[in-house]
Amino acid sequence: SVGLGVMLLWQGESTFASFGVFFLQMGWGDLGAFGEPSKETPNLDQMAAEGMLFLDFYTANPLCSPSRAALLTGRLPVRNGFYTTNAHARNAYTPQDIVGGIPDSELLLPELLKKAGYINKIVGKWHLGHRPQFHPLKHGFDEWFGSPNCHFGPFDNRALPNIPVYRDWEMIGRYYEDFKIDLKTGEANLTQLYLQEALDFISKQQASQQPFFLYWATDATHAPVYASKHFLGTSQRGLYGDAVREIDDSVGKILQHLRKLGISENTFVFFTSDNGAALISAPKQGGSNGRFLCGKQTTFEGGMREPAIAWWPGQIPAGTVSHQLGNVMDLFTTSLSLAGLQPPSDRQIDGVDLLPAILQGKLIDRPIFYYRGNEMMAVRVGLYKAHYWTWSNSWEEYSKGVDFCPGQNVSGVTTHTQEEHTNLPLLFHLGRDPGEKYPLSFISEEYQRVMERISAVVHQHKVTMVPGEPQLNVCDKAVMNWSPPGCEKLGKCLTPPKSDPKKCFWPH
Repeated sequence: SVGLGVMLLWQGESTFASFGVFFLQMGWGDLGAFGEPSKETPNLDQMAAEGMLFLDFYTANPLCSPSRAALLTGRLPVRNGFYTTNAHARNAYTPQDIVGGIPDSELLLPELLKKAGYINKIVGKWHLGHRPQFHPLKHGFDEWFGSPNCHFGPFDNRALPNIPVYRDWEMIGRYYEDFKIDLKTGEANLTQLYLQEALDFISKQQASQQPFFLYWATDATHAPVYASKHFLGTSQRGLYGDAVREIDDSVGKILQHLRKLGISENTFVFFTSDNGAALISAPKQGGSNGRFLCGKQTTFEGGMREPAIAWWPGQIPAGTVSHQLGNVMDLFTTSLSLAGLQPPSDRQIDGVDLLPAILQGKLIDRPIFYYRGNEMMAVRVGLYKAHYWTWSNSWEEYSKGVDFCPGQNVSGVTTHTQEEHTNLPLLFHLGRDPGEKYPLSFISEEYQRVMERISAVVHQHKVTMVPGEPQLNVCDKAVMNWSPPGCEKLGKCLTPPKSDPKKCFWPH
C-alpha cells in the first residue's frame, strides 16, 4: 500500500494544544518539493517551504500494517508483534482473514496522550487488526471514521465480504456498496469524506479549547487508486497523479483551516508515508521513489525512505532542510515530548525525540534498521548502509510478473533468492551512491573502517532484541468482516464459515 498521513498535535502556551500526522502511501519522489517534475503538489510544497523538509526519513517496514503499528507504538514491528515467523524474512500485513492484531500489551500513542487530556481521532485506514479486541477505540482513540482494512474488492459477500466502513464503534456501510469506488473510472468520494471529518474534528476541539491528536490516514494512493470527480483527469501522471493532487488539496485545506481558526502556531503537523511507492502497480497506479532502488516490499531505499515534512509556524524555521536520520517511530517519542510526557520505561522504545533536530537544527546520531519480517536485512549508520541480506522477491513470483524493482536490476544486489551477506555485508555510501548500485570493495580501507563501526551497532542491537509474539502467523476465514458491530441495524450481517485456522502464506 502507499500511504501518507498527517499528524496534528496542538501545542502552545494556551490551555489547548494539537498534533497531527498525515500518513498515506506515497513514494519519496512523488512531491514537487522532492523533485517530482510535474509540480502538481503545490500545497505540500508550500508546507515544506513554511516548515522543514526531511531528506533522510524512513518507515519502519516496507509494508503498510507493520509501519502503522511502529508509528503508534514507537517500536520496531519485530518488537510489537507485527511480523511473521511462518517463513524467513517475509512481509506480512493484516488482510481480512488475519487472526492477530495490535496486542493489548502494547501502549499506543493516543492511549498515552489521554494522560495529558488529549482527544484523539483516526480518519482513514486503521490496519492494526479488525477483530473487536483490536478496535482503535479500545486502544486510545476517541473517534474513528474509516476502515479496518484496505479497500480491496468488490467481493461477493459469500466467499469474501466487502470491507466495512466505521463511524466510531459501529460500521455504517461497506466499500463498493454504500461507499462507491468505480474500478473503471477510478471515481470515489472517500478523500472528500475524510477531509470533512478532519475539518469538523478540528473545529469541534478548537471551540471547546480541547487539545487534540488527529491521525489522518487516507488510502487513495493505494491500489485500486481513486479520486473524486473534480480531480479525475487533471494530472499529467494519470489516475495516481489525480489521487495525489486531491490529497495535496486536502492537506492545503486542513492547514488553511488551522490558520483560519487561529491555532496554526499551536499545532504541530507532520506529513509522511508508511512505505515506498508500489512499483508493481506502476505506471498507471504506482508512484515514484525518485533515484532510489526498488519500492514497496523491499528493504532497498525505494521501499523504506519516505517523503517527510514537519510544519509548525512560529516554531519551525521556514524553508529548512534536515539531514537528520528519522523514522516514523520517532513521531511517537516526539509527540510525547511535545505533550510533556515521557515514553514508557518498561519496554524498549526505538523512536527518538526529534525536537532538538526540528527546533534547534541539531543532528542526533542514531542508526536506521531495515527489517523484513523476522530478519534484520540492513542497517544505516551515517551515510553508510550495510546489507546483511538481499532479496527482492522469488524467481517464482518474478516469473508471474511480480516485480518490485522494474527496470532496476543491479547484479548481486536485487536478488531473486535470499542471499546472506552476514560475513561480508554489502556496503554502500548513500551520499555518493543513493541508488545502491556500487558496493564498496571488501578490501578497501574505507570498508574495513566503516564495517567496524557498523558491526558494533548491530551487535548491540541484537543483544538487546527481544522479539514480541508474532501476530501475523495465523489466518482463518471465519474471522473476516462477516458481521462487524452495527451490521444488524443495516441488515448487512453475513454468515461466517466454520472456523478453520491455518498458517498464513506470505510469498514476499
